[in-house]
Amino acid sequence: MTGARGSVPGAEALRAFGVAGSTPVPLAGGRGLTWRAGGIVLRPHDGVAVTDWRAGVLAELDHAAESEHPAEFRTPRPVPTRDGSWRSGDWEAWEFVPGVADESRVEDVIRAGRAFHRAIADLERPAFLGTDPGTSTGVTASSAATDPWARADQMAWGEEPLPSDPTLDRLATAFRPVRAPSQLVHGDLLGNVLFADGQPPTIIDWPPYWRPAGFGTAIAAVDAVCWHGVPVGRLDALGDDEPEWRQLLVRALVFRIATLHQLGAWDATCVARHRPVVDVVAV
Repeated sequence: MTGARGSVPGAEALRAFGVAGSTPVPLAGGRGLTWRAGGIVLRPHDGVAVTDWRAGVLAELDHAAESEHPAEFRTPRPVPTRDGSWRSGDWEAWEFVPGVADESRVEDVIRAGRAFHRAIADLERPAFLGTDPGTSTGVTASSAATDPWARADQMAWGEEPLPSDPTLDRLATAFRPVRAPSQLVHGDLLGNVLFADGQPPTIIDWPPYWRPAGFGTAIAAVDAVCWHGVPVGRLDALGDDEPEWRQLLVRALVFRIATLHQLGAWDATCVARHRPVVDVVAV
């Protein structure tokens, strides 16, 4: 992200996005970086290439959703500045859509995520992801080396060495080739699907990855079991005939654990939370 990390949208950004005079209010989630002002949500943008591409894709997808999949999911409309840009300084903006995340509704999250992945399945790999394994996530090659999520994704797919850790060593022995084709996927679904009465689920904060679509489902399933009280016995049902499900769960576990390592947050509590899933899939 850009230099806006930890700051509040200023008057210039508010004017640019048409909400001059509004007082930004911090929103829950979004790693403390997201603000509501009037009818829009502002967040630090992810760089010119990623931000402009994603806004363009979702602007078209939002229009198509009205006729093609009106009951399956929706996405917030990206908000352009007064001069037609998708960015003002360090900020991007989206329409505010009412709703709350509910991680206990993991089946509904996965259902919405699958519909979203079907809707974007024919999109080509964007240039900012590159064509080499080192740029498989929604960051530029120059930032991939320091972005914990990008590096963890590469570790999960054998493109970067794993940190030295007994749990990761155990999971690495379970690695098998994954033959499912890659496409654009949402890599953080569980807390980024909002529910509101009478409305389709709203998918927000899309970090684009170029992986098998089932990888996004597996990350949501792992998150639900490890952090939100979903019984480990529901893991197979959450896969629902997903090709190579157990292998995708292995990769999802490595992705989350490797991220926690790089953030300095992998501790005994995290080990205990992940152990039941590791015991199931690392065989």
